[in-house]
Amino acid sequence: MEEKEKTLAEEATVEAEVTETPEEVAEPTELEKKEAEIRELNDRYLRLAAEYDNFRKRTAKEKEMLFGDATAATVLGFLSVYDNLERAVSNPCSDESYKKGVELIFTQFCETLTKMKVEILDPKGETFDPNFHNAVMHEDNEELAENSVSEVFQKGAKLNDRVIRPAMVKVAN
Repeated sequence: MEEKEKTLAEEATVEAEVTETPEEVAEPTELEKKEAEIRELNDRYLRLAAEYDNFRKRTAKEKEMLFGDATAATVLGFLSVYDNLERAVSNPCSDESYKKGVELIFTQFCETLTKMKVEILDPKGETFDPNFHNAVMHEDNEELAENSVSEVFQKGAKLNDRVIRPAMVKVAN
């Protein structure tokens, strides 16, 4: 009987401990409330900082793309001047000083384009590539390799590895 009483006493003690625990968990202390508030505010701060960083990166990327598009549009406008100067240099002229002046202007214009990282595409003899060339004519010529550019009607241009004007070409075979 004595053992039975000890077991009942132990069970009562365990039950008392169990009943006390939920009451303590139900009511957080003031310290726990403040720690939870700090965690929430810290989480909000980190999310806001990450959002601002993403905004800054996106804005910088958009600015860079906008600058590249504006530069490409400007250079594209000047390529007709390049074409006309090239025609003027290639045509015969009786006045040597006039021809020399046009050649100097054309050379200076080409140097300016090079400084702006514009590469003129002259694909004569190369294999046709639709990424860089616009085929406007086709010819059958057994002397040339298949899909090779046989004639260039208008040179193309690249700006920073971006094609801003494909070359107009005649393709053989």
